[in-house]
Order: sequence, then structure tokens, then C-alpha cells
Amino acid sequence: MKINHIQAIEILDSRGNPTVKVEMLLEDGSFGDFSVPSGASTGIHEAHELRDEDPLRYHKKGVLKVIENINSIKNDLYKRSFTQTSLDEFLITKDGTTNKNNLGANAILGISIAFAKACSKHYNLPLYEYLHRLYENKGMRSKTTLSSHTPLLFSNIINGGEHADNDLMVQECMIICNSRNIQESVRKTSEVYQSLKSEIKKKYGAGSTGLGDEGGFAPNVKNVEDSFNLITKVLKHLNYTSNFVFAIDAAASEFYNEKEKTYEIEKGKKVKSKELNEYYKELISKFPLVSIEDSFSEDDFSGFASFQKMISKLSKEENPFSNILSVGDDLLVTNPQRIKLGIEKQLCNALLLKINQIGTLTESFKAAKLAQEQGWSVIVSHRSGETIDSFISDLAVAIGGEIKLGAPARGERVAKYNRLLEICRNFN
Repeated sequence: MKINHIQAIEILDSRGNPTVKVEMLLEDGSFGDFSVPSGASTGIHEAHELRDEDPLRYHKKGVLKVIENINSIKNDLYKRSFTQTSLDEFLITKDGTTNKNNLGANAILGISIAFAKACSKHYNLPLYEYLHRLYENKGMRSKTTLSSHTPLLFSNIINGGEHADNDLMVQECMIICNSRNIQESVRKTSEVYQSLKSEIKKKYGAGSTGLGDEGGFAPNVKNVEDSFNLITKVLKHLNYTSNFVFAIDAAASEFYNEKEKTYEIEKGKKVKSKELNEYYKELISKFPLVSIEDSFSEDDFSGFASFQKMISKLSKEENPFSNILSVGDDLLVTNPQRIKLGIEKQLCNALLLKINQIGTLTESFKAAKLAQEQGWSVIVSHRSGETIDSFISDLAVAIGGEIKLGAPARGERVAKYNRLLEICRNFN
């Protein structure tokens, strides 16, 4: 495909911070656009998100440099024929760094995904179908179609950590509906969410139902047990106990003290790695907890290895997965090299895939394939600073992964739920 025109503009994300939207027109008139998300709890090994650092604009968070960088290379892209792979390789080479430091991962990703969306229009294919054929190296003109895949929903309904102003140290307490009927899964998840609001108000009083960055409630719970007890009560009331299991994103790098080598799992309660591992084991014994993301700090390999060894000996009834998931986010940052390290050292058994952590669709595909070849689960994820772009819903369906998409609230989260309803309406 030949690119005819590229335009980039500065827009706002769900936290009111600037991000970049890239619009692209192919030679035949096919159009694609992508609004780049941004994280708050970011791993130190993520690809570089470029910001202006101008104190007079958006508290140094503007993205005019990103737009300038896109404008500086777009003439190199015009009237040239590209595949997705050759475009992404061109962008990586043009940047010339291992971490997208020059152009910025947000500049590169905007171009990469806008091109993919435009190409799906060129071939007159639904985006998820186009991405699936691209992922599986299938011909765009063939009659092969995607077999039905509806992802399990990881829904963050209680926020903590960097995503909320409360005392909960872990970042997310999630529910996973174990149904692959997307209409049923979305409905039941929404019902739990709405009922949880009433339960929180009853227990913590007026003003307690404010939302965190990802749409989940942010009551002043002290720990994971408080959060899960609230959710358990709601599930029992709705008679949904058998329909849901639990997950957490510990985001342990955020409550790790490098100097002391301790983890503050509650306000004023610090533990060493061995004790943290026992804490997780106790949670698993008390609740239907089947997935823990970033259980240890991003470079605490011995902690991850001990956790992986511990969960490999455990089994869970009514678990939609074959085992308890140890999910790598900050640990792996969707980077094939970090994933290879995780495989070699047996640090986890699941990948959280965030496309802006690595910067191109091609590299995201490579990361997902590496993980799936090991028998790992792949969970496509949103970011805390999101936009109304629903690309990740198509991506999760296309690669046969699960999806983490926040609470069923706020437009930037609901857009992903609604897109899944559109895609999967004929799958069930």
C-alpha cells in the first residue's frame, strides 16, 4: 500500500493530559486513524514516550515534539509501497535507538496502527479479521475467515495504587466472568459493577463511590481482602458466585523500596520477598484468585521465580485457565527480549500485551507469538490514560487473547466493551 497523506494532532486522553492522534490516507482513499494511549504506572523498560517538557504547556506533558517528528518523516513515507512489516521496520530504523528515544514510541505507534486500520479498509475487511490474517500470515484475498473467539474480560472494578487516591497499595482488583458469551459476560460484569456501587456506599458512606483512573471505584479500603470481601458479598447477592473469578494487578514496583528490599503491602506494613510470596498464597487460599499481575518489582527475578514455583504446585477449581496466571507487565513490557528472559528464567506464565510499551504492531505480534508458543496466556490491555479508540478489542479477538479493559464505566473504557459486543454478536 502507498501512503498519500499523514496528519497528526494533539488531543486529550482520559486523564485530561495531551496525547497524539494520527490520521492517514492511502493512495486509494482508504482512511485510518489512531489515538495513542498513555500509562501512569509505567515500567522502566518500556519504549520511550516523548513529551515536550515545556513548563508553559500542559505541565510539561505536551506532545508537539511528537507531531513535529511525524511531520519530519512523512515525506519519506509518501508514495512508497509498504507492508505492515516494512513500514514498522522503516520507522524503527528511522528512529535508530533500541527504545524509540528519538522519534518517540507515541509517534511511531500512531503511524503503525493508523496504517493497519487504513489497510483493513483497503481490503474491505473488518479490522479484527484483517489483523487476524496479518497475525497468521494468511492472504488478504483468501476465503479464510476468523474462527469465533471471544476474549475473557479482566474488569478492574476497584482501583488503588497509582490509579486512585486511597490506601490500597495494589493497583487493581479485578473480576473475570468465566463465560465466553460476550453478551452475557458484559451484562453480568455491568450488573456486578452497579451493585458494587450500592454496597460501597452502604459500607463507606456518601462520597465513597468516586472513580479511579480506569473507571473502578476507589473507596478507602485498606487491603485486597477488604476489596474482595466487598465483591464477594455482591456476587452472593446476585447469585453470581460461580460466574466470576478474581484477579489483581499488584504493580509491585510501585510499593517496592529498592534500598530496603521491602514491599509495603499495606500502609505501614513492609515485608520481604519471601513474606510477600506467602501473602499471595494466603490470598489464593481465601478467594477464587486465578491471576496476579506484576507480583514483584520489575527486576526482582528471584521473587517472580519463587512465585512461579509456588503457583505451579497449586490448582484451582472452576478456573477458566489451565493454571493460576503469573502475568508479566512491567516485568516484560511487551518486549520480545524481555519475554525471552522471562521464558529462560521461568519468571511467569502470561503476557500482558500493551502496544504502546513496544511501539509498533509488528513487534506486538512478535511478543504475542513468543508467549503463545510457550503456552502462555496473552492478555491485551488498555492503559490508564486512554482514548475512545477501541483498537485493542479488535486486537484481542484477532490474536486469540484475553482482554483487560477497566471497569464498564467512562466513555474510553465503555468504547472497548461496546466494540466487543459489535464484533462478537455473531460468534455466540
